[in-house]
Amino acid sequence: MPMTEIRNAQAAAAPVLQVDGLKKHFPIRKGLLRRTIGNVFAVDGVSFSIQPGETLGLVGESGCGKTTVGRTVLRLIEPTGGSIRVRGEDITQLSRKALRPYRREMQIVFQDPFSSLNPRMRAGDIVGEPMKIHGIGAEGGERARLVARLFERVGLRPQQMRNFPHEFSGGQRQRISIARALALNPKLIVADEPVSALDVSIQAQVINLMMDLQREEGIAYLFISHNLAVVEHISHRIAVMYLGRIVEYADKVTLFTRPQHPYTEALLSAVPVPDPLLKREKRMVEGDVPSPVRPPPGCHFHTRCPYAQDRCRIETPALKPVGEGHLVACHLR
Repeated sequence: MPMTEIRNAQAAAAPVLQVDGLKKHFPIRKGLLRRTIGNVFAVDGVSFSIQPGETLGLVGESGCGKTTVGRTVLRLIEPTGGSIRVRGEDITQLSRKALRPYRREMQIVFQDPFSSLNPRMRAGDIVGEPMKIHGIGAEGGERARLVARLFERVGLRPQQMRNFPHEFSGGQRQRISIARALALNPKLIVADEPVSALDVSIQAQVINLMMDLQREEGIAYLFISHNLAVVEHISHRIAVMYLGRIVEYADKVTLFTRPQHPYTEALLSAVPVPDPLLKREKRMVEGDVPSPVRPPPGCHFHTRCPYAQDRCRIETPALKPVGEGHLVACHLR
């Protein structure tokens, strides 16, 4: 998708993150010689940018490539193609050593706070570890004070720094993960399903904490989730993914009130409405998500789309503007 359209869809400020044509294909190997017999097209030409203090929600069904996008952006997974720019600098081809300064700019909050925290380390050491790696604060008293301040910022008591992860609740463990992400004063945090493993009441607390921190520090979030209610609450703009591609991109008000892609309409119709008087038309899609090993030609969604035409089965739709800041990849729009 042309980055000029994405740039026009956003503010003129220099983006914290700019992704252009990102691809990640995982090779399928077989036999004793481990020959490549195919590829999993996990991410297939994704483009977006995020401004300082902005939250971009990335939504879609499980297996659509959301998590792969987040991890590839951070270079935890090496991209197959495309470019990733942090503060205008392309980090796609940088060596590990050259990438190190950019690690301080970008951090991640994982989905499961229990598996992402070392059970053998005390909470204070977990939060202080990034500071130790990057040489922030003197060993001992100064670094301990910085960690204690981070504990207070995320709603934990400094006395809990000596506790181990299993001594915290799920919500408290995720607060530790957020404190660890904040330790290097990053400009961008990739939040990969950060509240999906938590109770609903705890989800609200963690989301509100993230929003408060964003207002205070101007942090940009790439917020990955399948929960549209959570995404609507925290996001400024939303990108909808289907089978490795972005099919719709808009600000949250536009996306929730005037969705243009049939897949987005189906996702929104599945969101429960608490008021029984506000009935939402159900637009269910039939069939299963195609395999990313053999994605269908043309529009990937045509195998499940009730409006599919012959053109949809042959020609890949471009992500084109249908309104101010609103982009849709659909031949029918």
